[in-house]
Order: sequence, then structure tokens, then C-alpha cells
Amino acid sequence: MDLATLLGLVLGFTLIILAIVTSADLGLFLSLPSILIVVGGTFAAALIKFRVQSYLTGIKEGVSSAFFDRSDNPREIIALANRLSRIARRNGLLGLEDEPIDNPFFQKGVQMCVDGSAPEFIQEVLQKEMLLTIERKSVAEKVFRAIGDLAPAFGMIGTLVGLIAMLNNLDDPTKLGPGMALALITTLYGSVLAQLIFIPLADKLEMKSDELRNNMALIVDSVMGIYNGMNPQILDELLET
Repeated sequence: MDLATLLGLVLGFTLIILAIVTSADLGLFLSLPSILIVVGGTFAAALIKFRVQSYLTGIKEGVSSAFFDRSDNPREIIALANRLSRIARRNGLLGLEDEPIDNPFFQKGVQMCVDGSAPEFIQEVLQKEMLLTIERKSVAEKVFRAIGDLAPAFGMIGTLVGLIAMLNNLDDPTKLGPGMALALITTLYGSVLAQLIFIPLADKLEMKSDELRNNMALIVDSVMGIYNGMNPQILDELLET
């Protein structure tokens, strides 16, 4: 669990709710029509921008990455590569067959080395898997950023709807205040949805994609260095750069 994501969301909503209840009735800020316009309109417009499969995959992958993915420490990858390279130089590549490797991508590369695959084939397979994995992560980031960009616009649409309804009741002054409040609530919903949830999550997904790309590239270099029997000290220096 990514505690920073969870803590940020909980803290943000808590502070907003506290600010509301200390200045007004919380019930004044709850509006079903506003929720339907902002939330429904935002997600519907995002669905138009993407294919259904990409949209659903992006939502699922985005939530999973933002809340549950843990990025590997590059230092740990380098240390593992150093240990495996020492074993391979001492016992040959077959000596790596029973070595415990937690990272599935690293495990796949080492297993191909053990199986005796050609180095060009190993590198091509690993690089293609890296590109496809990063592409899948980037779809999630694009979906979340699109939702974050659309939410304020639908907040403004809701405001315009509320203003039209309010202007239609100019002959009844008692309805002007509630009408204006209802019109502004949609802007609030859109801003909160964008600035507290989806844009920060999109930025986090982009950051995690960059970390994943760097780690996977590090693993590809590690696997090829191990395959080629590179001196562990030289491999360390290569990976450290």
C-alpha cells in the first residue's frame, strides 16, 4: 500500500470537510444534480476519449499502481545483480537456476540465460516486455489526466445550468440565493475532483512509470552483464552510472 497516496487523500478531504463544517452546514454542500453533472459528465466524456478496453484497463491499472505498486530500490537491483554475477562466474549460468529472485522481470531474464537462449533474443524479449509494460502504465496516466482535465469543465457546465435555472426565477427573490449556491457547488466539485484526486494521481503514475522504466532498463543491463560473464566489480560500476 502506498501510504503517501492514501494519507494525502484522507488529509485533503478531512481538511476540506473541517473547513466546511466550521463555516456552514455540511448539507448545503451536498447536491445530487451537481454530482450527476460533474462526476457523470466527466467519466462519460473520458469514455469518449478512449476505447472501452483502454478506459477500463487505465482505471484498473491506475488505481493499482497509485495505491498498491511498490517500486524496487535500484540499489537492491544492483546488489542482486552483483550476487548473481558472482555465482554465474563461479558455477556457470546453470548455477542460477535455483537462486531466489523476487522481481518477475529479473527472474524471466535470468531463466532465459539458464535455458541457453541467444543473447540477442534475450535482450529483444526483455526490451519488448519493458516497452509494453511502460505503455500499459502510460495509458493509466493518460486516463487519469484526462479525467482531471475534464472535471473543472463539467463543473463550469453545471454552474451554467444552475445560473440558467436561477435567472429563470428572477421574479422570485427567495430562489436567487439557493440557485446561486447550487450553481457554484458544481464548480467546487469539479475543482476538488481534478486538483485533489485525479491530477495528483496522474502525476504520481507518471513518476512511477519513470521509476519503472529506469529499473527495468537496469535489469536488462544486469541480465546481459551476467550472461556475458562480466566482472562483478565492473558490472557494479556500469549499473551505478
